[in-house]
Amino acid sequence: MIAPSETFDGTWPFPPGFTEAAGFRQHYVDVGPRDAAPVVLLHGEPTWGYLWRHLIGPLSRTRRVVVPDHMGFGKSATPADRDYLAVEHIDNLDTLLAGELDLTDITLVMHDWGGPIGTGFALRHPDRIARLFATNTVVPLGLPGYDELMIANFLESAWFRWAAAAQADGTLEQILGNAGHTVCHLMLALQTIARPEIVTPTWIRAYAAHFDGPAACRGVIRFPQQVVAPGGPAPPAPDPAAVAALRAKPAVLVEGMRDTALLPAHIIPAFRLAFPDAPVLELPHAGHFTAEDTPGELLAALELFLHT
Repeated sequence: MIAPSETFDGTWPFPPGFTEAAGFRQHYVDVGPRDAAPVVLLHGEPTWGYLWRHLIGPLSRTRRVVVPDHMGFGKSATPADRDYLAVEHIDNLDTLLAGELDLTDITLVMHDWGGPIGTGFALRHPDRIARLFATNTVVPLGLPGYDELMIANFLESAWFRWAAAAQADGTLEQILGNAGHTVCHLMLALQTIARPEIVTPTWIRAYAAHFDGPAACRGVIRFPQQVVAPGGPAPPAPDPAAVAALRAKPAVLVEGMRDTALLPAHIIPAFRLAFPDAPVLELPHAGHFTAEDTPGELLAALELFLHT
């Protein structure tokens, strides 16, 4: 876990907030006017709130901006007694957003695993959601055709092909259990950072710092394992009324077209299954991490979306 006061050479200047409402020490940023409509920024694998550092300041001038670190990432703790399944992350988000902060009129901004986690929360509380902003992620609503697109992505994705092979030969836990040394290579090579010049010593330290030993890597291991080695019963189908409510919300997808983990050829059609009339903005020079490769364009798209 990263020290609460760590700013990574001033690149993460935001005051830390903590809660133990979900049974572990969870970190989140909560900045901006208290009476403004909230924007919740959700990270995925293997990042943390640091992913959104270029957006938080500008957005917080007029919006309340909430940025949680999922359990096992960033400045949040990595408890030993959890399975780190998606549903647990949804429960934690529910406890924070609906319980601890009691947020309504939420714009959910979702990246990577932030999409399934944010969607799971939104399906529980469609009345709390104002709009959905997706970037290089999925919004799983249980619609026909979605599973087929995810299977196709699994078979072609550099990230999931590596994860499946590593799980099969027993090296996935070893490599991701050493994420403090491997995480930046995985982001660059298997998910794609399109602008490698941003990878400075500070940047590497920010993304590697949490993973200071195998015990701190439970979260980063379990996300891909849920895809390449699923176990247990399938999650229940979402409530049709909640699905319909979410599909009626304003939504947009901003897609980094050089993504090699969640391939645009499958992710864009998956989004259009859920939101056939919603805009899709393609960023030709961005990889998987649009907030890293093209933060200005991503911020501009989000600001425009917030005012429509």
